[in-house]
Amino acid sequence: MGRHQRAETGGLISFILCAFAGAVGMNLYLEYAPAIWQVSQRRFTVCSGIVAACAVLSFCIGYITNSRSMTLKNGWLAPIRRIVETLALSTVYASTTFLSSFALLGAINEMMGTLFVGYMSSVCAAFAGVVGYVTFVQAEMMSAKTLASLLPFFVISGVSVAGLTTDDPYWYHNNFSQLGDRTTFAATMFNSTLMLAGVCIIIVSYFAVSELLTTERLMRLWHDHTRDDPNRGYDIPHFVTRMTVLSVLLTLSGLAFIGIGAFRYTPHNLLHNICAKGLPFVMLLLFLLLPWLAPRIGKAVMVVSDLAALLCAGFWWNMMLGHNTLTNVEALAGLLFLGWFIVFSRQIAAIEADRVTMQLVRSQATGAADPSDSSADVDVDSEDETVMSDVTGKAAVGGAAEPLPESRIASDR
Repeated sequence: MGRHQRAETGGLISFILCAFAGAVGMNLYLEYAPAIWQVSQRRFTVCSGIVAACAVLSFCIGYITNSRSMTLKNGWLAPIRRIVETLALSTVYASTTFLSSFALLGAINEMMGTLFVGYMSSVCAAFAGVVGYVTFVQAEMMSAKTLASLLPFFVISGVSVAGLTTDDPYWYHNNFSQLGDRTTFAATMFNSTLMLAGVCIIIVSYFAVSELLTTERLMRLWHDHTRDDPNRGYDIPHFVTRMTVLSVLLTLSGLAFIGIGAFRYTPHNLLHNICAKGLPFVMLLLFLLLPWLAPRIGKAVMVVSDLAALLCAGFWWNMMLGHNTLTNVEALAGLLFLGWFIVFSRQIAAIEADRVTMQLVRSQATGAADPSDSSADVDVDSEDETVMSDVTGKAAVGGAAEPLPESRIASDR
């Protein structure tokens, strides 16, 4: 079987095992849990936790077994790095599945009422099976596009659940901070969502910057100053400085989200305000400096970034004139930033896909690979150098494969 067919087969097996685990786990909880833990929200929490646990286990198995870096041929660095990356990506999937499942359970409960209690085990099994299948297949075919697309799901799910379950029906008249400025379940859900969003932003930023570094190293490796030069005759000046600034800004944006959720306004108003009011400045710098920070990004994205900055500034000025609320401005700025971040990450994924295609074409042109033989694996152990993976196949007899930089997250892991 080919790689895609193996992924689908493994996903089907994961569906069966996760569905069985979800049904058994939920039945044991409903039978042996004390009465205080049999209320609706705690049932939903446990059910979502079981689903998230199945998603994490399925993803870890699919991601690690598909990686050829889990060997000690080149020392401990490569497997340790892969383990850290697996744990980081598992955090993204765990938070996404937990909050999305909780939101769906709440919606189903609103429709069915008390009848929903009798179907908890079946629903838990169905949710666990679906996420087990999806996470295993995505782990086998992991890309930055897949990772970036997860971000809005759990953010919207978490904020929606918090807004629907809060005991303060007038929170939106002031700002979003009032929604999390309590010790209730809704406030905890809202603050946890913001903190997990910040963690996910930092994790995705790591892979995005890593891919930009990989692509630039590859371009400079192939730079021969001829008409056929794939780098089009130039190297990006001050590249390390640009990547450092980009990494710092993206990390600060993630830390700002974490700080807003970790420090509630009432007991920690100074720290909360630093994070909440500092985030717009970080966003503005990212929007306006994008052409200098990442010149390989498409010009359309740069124009959209400038328009997003102008739109936020216009809404803020409208609020200062008394024609709008701070809640609306915060919602717009947050959605624009998350949307911009998704577009940015997908642009990085497109650069990654073009790089893999370029590697394939160059390998075929130089005779370094035989496309008819795709059954053999190649070793990918070094952090900075690798050989073409399954997409190019095994090196031809008598030809040496060209060492190429390795991406942190790609099909050539």
